[in-house]
Amino acid sequence: MSIVPKTNDPTTASATRRRMARQRILLVDDDGGIVAAVAQALEDRHYEITIATNGREALEAFDREEPDLVLLDLMMPLLGGLDVCRHIRKQSHVPIIVLSVKGGEGDIVAVLDLGADDYLVKPFRLAELRARISAVLRRAEKIHTKKIHCGDLEMDTEKHSITISGRAVSLTPIEYALMSQLGNNAGRVLTTRLLLQRVWGEQYGDEGDYVKGVIRRLRVKIEPDPAHPRYILTEPHVGYRLAEGDRMEPDGDAAADGAGERRATI
Repeated sequence: MSIVPKTNDPTTASATRRRMARQRILLVDDDGGIVAAVAQALEDRHYEITIATNGREALEAFDREEPDLVLLDLMMPLLGGLDVCRHIRKQSHVPIIVLSVKGGEGDIVAVLDLGADDYLVKPFRLAELRARISAVLRRAEKIHTKKIHCGDLEMDTEKHSITISGRAVSLTPIEYALMSQLGNNAGRVLTTRLLLQRVWGEQYGDEGDYVKGVIRRLRVKIEPDPAHPRYILTEPHVGYRLAEGDRMEPDGDAAADGAGERRATI
């Protein structure tokens, strides 16, 4: 378990290093059994692991390191996971996956509202954790791309344009702003509150109908069948996500908008 002093800008200058060296993961958990199992499973896949056992250690390690991803428990001594997530998000967009025994809808939404990228409820399969890590890191590498593809939909972030099968789609500024948030986070669930604050401003918080209304208009403009969207998908009681890459997924919850391996139980 090595700790190498680095500067702390994991989304810019480290892009080249990430392609050339092992990816670094900061694992934050006070459960020794979980730490041992997860660290071994990830080291076997050639990730470089740094461990912190409480919130303060996590922030100190994050400041010393340049992690590519943070695995974060919620219930820890000295400083809780929510506070750690909040501190990290003030200075960095590094991906964060929360690992917690707290699996209630409110717990998950609260963490995603703070900007966490994913949430895995304990106990979980190590294979599933590795798959989530791969997906989140893949999205992080794509976040600065100029063109985003989702089936027949293409978004050009330089030209601020969207096309469907080559046909230009006319969007209002607020529609494009919301679509841009979904596009730059394709495959990731964004909560309604997070979308609201990123598009309308941090002073907003309870005006979820604003987001719902714009989503409805976007679906009319870009979906072949707005009642059964393939691009903008609903995660019930949480928020929305843009289908990732060429994988189109029917959304059975759009009308409501009108969202073999051992378990890491050690």
